[in-house]
This record gives sequence, C-alpha cells and structure tokens, in this order.
Amino acid sequence: MISKILILLIALLHVYILVLEMFLWETPRGMKAFGNTPEKARATKPLAQNMGLYNGFLAAGLLWAVIAPNHFYPSLAYFFLGCVLVAGIYGSITASRKIIFIQAVPALITILSMVLGY
Repeated sequence: MISKILILLIALLHVYILVLEMFLWETPRGMKAFGNTPEKARATKPLAQNMGLYNGFLAAGLLWAVIAPNHFYPSLAYFFLGCVLVAGIYGSITASRKIIFIQAVPALITILSMVLGY
C-alpha cells in the first residue's frame, strides 16, 4: 500500500512537471523552476513542450500501474519507476544536479519499498 501511495505521488509530480513544461514554460513560475530567462524560455518552448509530453507519459504509466490488476502491477510499476530513475540520473548528469533528488531518489525509494514489500 505504501508503494502505491509513493507511486501516486511520483505520478502527480510528473503531471506537475508536464504543466510547467507544456503550459507555464514562459511564465515567471516556469522560468524560475528551470532557471530560464524570457529569451531562453521563448527559444526553447517547443522543446520544453515535448519534454512535458514525455513526463505525461511517465505519469500515465505510473497511474496505469496503480490501477492495473494485481498480477500486472509489479511489472508496470518497476518498468515505469525504472524509466523515471534513468531519466532522473541522465537529467542530473546533462541538465541539473537537482534532478537526481527530484526524480531519481524518489523513484529509487519507491522501488526499494516494493522490493521490501511495502
């Protein structure tokens, strides 16, 4: 049960990231979240919207895992949490170190909670 709650929280985080990247990229909130200037935000908006869409796919997959029948739940959860973990590690290497704490660490904690049976 704890694992499913953690998965839902990670899914909500990715919905929030989707909103920031797809709809709020050029707003003060979006620019602050990603450390952008108005010029950089304007120039990178299509790229950000694409990234937001991918974050939406991660959220959808995590939500699917939570509502799936019990025999599908572990496979779906491990797959999508693994995707979040890899994306978080890669993002921390290529974009911003804080991504490891925002995405990768919560995914890893949730994977460990599943392995331990929580």
